[in-house]
Amino acid sequence: MRLPTSLMTGVLFLCAVGARAQTMKGGKIDPAWLRADAASKTADFKLVAGLTDANGGMNFNGFSQGGLVLTVPQAWNVLFHFKNEDPNLPHSVEVIAETPAVPVGPVTPAFEHATTGRLEQGFPSGQGADVRFVAGKSGSFLIFCAVPGHGAAGMWIRLAVSGSAEKPTLATTP
Repeated sequence: MRLPTSLMTGVLFLCAVGARAQTMKGGKIDPAWLRADAASKTADFKLVAGLTDANGGMNFNGFSQGGLVLTVPQAWNVLFHFKNEDPNLPHSVEVIAETPAVPVGPVTPAFEHATTGRLEQGFPSGQGADVRFVAGKSGSFLIFCAVPGHGAAGMWIRLAVSGSAEKPTLATTP
């Protein structure tokens, strides 16, 4: 059975739209976002909320829904230089345990001090805070906006703490 040309064109269009929707989970990694100091065992990460319009501005460094993964070696110091560049919405940051359902608002952080503070109200455009913590246990975690509803709307990326990694890395997910 042969499909009519108009039907085949429609199917190809829908496939292209679906592929574009998948790629909208994130953009391109800028190598300047991550610096590593092996001597002090510190991963220094520039974390920007609302960097692009992706996901309605609810993104970190242009990525949402886990589209970016920061991997750090276990027991390293982690420093986020967090800044909100979203002109419309306040945002915050909290590192939380990975869960089947992303929470609607703040929960207990996965590591001591792994929050910006102002979790529910967030920081307005142009403001932010440094977040310093030790990645003391290996596993999968979320870097999550805890302003109510933002994380559940896809404003989260991943943090992988690895017992075998030798240095911090950034990667996109499929």
